[in-house]
Amino acid sequence: MGEILPATEAAIARAGALLASGQLVGMPTETVYGLAGDATSDLAVAAIFAAKGRPRFNPLIVHYAEAAAAEIDAIFPPRARALAAAFWPGPLTLVLKRAPTCRASLLCSAGLDSLAVRVPGHAVARAIIAAAGRPLAAPSANRSESLSPTTAEHVAAELGQSVALILDGGPCRVGLESTVLDLTAEEPGGRPVLLRPGGVPVELLEAAIGPILVDLAGVDLGAVEGPQRSPGRLGRHYAPVRPLRLGVGAVGTVGLNEALLAFGPRVPAGGRAMLNLSPNGDLVEAAAHLFAMLRALDRPEHQAIAVMAIPETGLGRAINDRLRRAASR
Repeated sequence: MGEILPATEAAIARAGALLASGQLVGMPTETVYGLAGDATSDLAVAAIFAAKGRPRFNPLIVHYAEAAAAEIDAIFPPRARALAAAFWPGPLTLVLKRAPTCRASLLCSAGLDSLAVRVPGHAVARAIIAAAGRPLAAPSANRSESLSPTTAEHVAAELGQSVALILDGGPCRVGLESTVLDLTAEEPGGRPVLLRPGGVPVELLEAAIGPILVDLAGVDLGAVEGPQRSPGRLGRHYAPVRPLRLGVGAVGTVGLNEALLAFGPRVPAGGRAMLNLSPNGDLVEAAAHLFAMLRALDRPEHQAIAVMAIPETGLGRAINDRLRRAASR
């Protein structure tokens, strides 16, 4: 099992050396923990797909220590530069055209002419990238379709046999994957397309660059016809073992064999176990707790997990996206 170490300078240097040698490392970010590997190495990227059991049509996000490094690998139109200046480092991924100088393996792009890039808003993550001396592909450090990890212990439980080292940067501050915005789409008017809601609400993006089209359709794994432009678009994704029952109201009864994932101050009666994403109804707090609480309730003594309704605004859009995909069967 991969060793868990506090994110000291010595441990960061060790992680960088392991990554430079082609091995995989569990890396903290502000969103979720990543399964990091050398994005410029076909072998390292292939090892990421193998460890996760991830289909090759599902692209990977490439992470950089600074925006200038990302501009070596991707073409930044004016709107991309504006978004990078406003939201990086942070939980925003931009899907851009690959540059002629692109170093990233084509496996990261699922064979497409685009590349998903971001600069993480976590000092340890950026230090690891700098120590490795290369961009890092770093999807969530869990088996494909299962719950994303938000602590180092989650990574060890999911993929401990596949990583050389796990650096512990504490619980993830955001707790949801990054927002993914496609700036390559040839839509009327050239509007960007939201492919995955996440840590940056779409309202903030539209305030920065204007209207954004939304395309959040789930992709049936058995009906995929070609590579996807973004991760996180499978119809079933981010899922616990126990089935989810969504939209439970503040008035009503939870089944006797159901655990309850609550939100807000008014909690329905019943259920064998209950965790509250945010007793005060704070969506930022709810996002940070989502995956950890789902994981904690996903236990054999529960037949299902009942989930209270979450407002479809701000970070609530991203929370509901994850819950709908997790509930898909």
